[in-house]
Amino acid sequence: MLAKKKLLIVDDSAFMRKLIGDFFTHHPTIEVIGTARNGKDALQKIDQYKPDVVTMDVEMPIMNGLDAVKAIMEKQPLPIVMLSSTTQQGAENTLIAMENGAVDFIAKPSGTISLDLHKIQQELVQKVEHALHAPVRNLRKPVYRRPLHSSMTLRQEQAPVLTTPTVPRQTLPAKAQKAPQRWHAASKKIIVIGTSTGGPRALQEVITKLPEHIQAPILIVQHMPAGFTKSLANRLDQLSAIHVKEAEHGDILQNGTAYIAPGGYHMKLRKVGMSFGIVLDQEEPPRSGHRPAVDVMFESVSQYDDFDKIAVIMTGMGYDGSKGLEALKRNGHVMAIAESQNTCIVYGMPKAAVETQLVDEVADVEDIAQSILKYLP
Repeated sequence: MLAKKKLLIVDDSAFMRKLIGDFFTHHPTIEVIGTARNGKDALQKIDQYKPDVVTMDVEMPIMNGLDAVKAIMEKQPLPIVMLSSTTQQGAENTLIAMENGAVDFIAKPSGTISLDLHKIQQELVQKVEHALHAPVRNLRKPVYRRPLHSSMTLRQEQAPVLTTPTVPRQTLPAKAQKAPQRWHAASKKIIVIGTSTGGPRALQEVITKLPEHIQAPILIVQHMPAGFTKSLANRLDQLSAIHVKEAEHGDILQNGTAYIAPGGYHMKLRKVGMSFGIVLDQEEPPRSGHRPAVDVMFESVSQYDDFDKIAVIMTGMGYDGSKGLEALKRNGHVMAIAESQNTCIVYGMPKAAVETQLVDEVADVEDIAQSILKYLP
């Protein structure tokens, strides 16, 4: 019989430590080997108990979760799942924790001490299980940071998506699908990106490398609950040359702008005269457990042949995006890029996409921006 994996629970509330511990009482492969009251206590307990995985509260006295994650990843790297309040500060801190190496996070349903924590029991247990398989070598890699300079804060007004500059035709790479499609370098482009677990780090690696005047709008679905997507958009906007915002219903697509689907809403497109606007839909049920879903966004974009599409699927659990990729490939010109297993935190969504045999290029996350740019004017 295989030895159980060891879990350390870090939270300043004894009540929360007890609740989380109870979730794993009868788990067949994970056992709680200790608890810690704060980050400093956690570092000592990690030395003492040698856990395989950690759950970490964000807001704690003496040493908070952010500093603890940083110290753990520098000294003794481990997969860490953050527990966060849904406040703006909590969301921002959670994103920084993931930049520093945390695998994933889960939002407490009702604040710092959540009496109704049982609502997220299944999701928390699942995230801890998946975290055990995350490659720690990828979590330790420093995430790319664009050097800050004044031009980032003085972005010129973005050109509308309808611009069609004339440039020489580009050469296609070898194709994965049976009938290679022509790629029109001079036609309008749209970039669509889907990701999940490990996505915030991957998005920072890609979005911050895109140039300010990129000749395409960018639509992003990141599996995240409401409240966190706005903080993600704001964080990426601060770090990037392009403009990044949480999508709003009725936004008209602009080149050089990335739109992140808000948590709880599917993101779709509709034609508005000669332009395209964003539709946020809370009526359609979750797809494969997700709203927003990558499949829904891809399928919506696939209905329009006004532009060529560059579809990117990065790290994440499950298979969201694969059905949508099939829809995209059925209509118009599409180049599909999947993140390689080599750099994924979870090689689920990219693996499912590759298995459709419709992916044109597989790239490490640090090379995806360059892969995107070679298909643009």
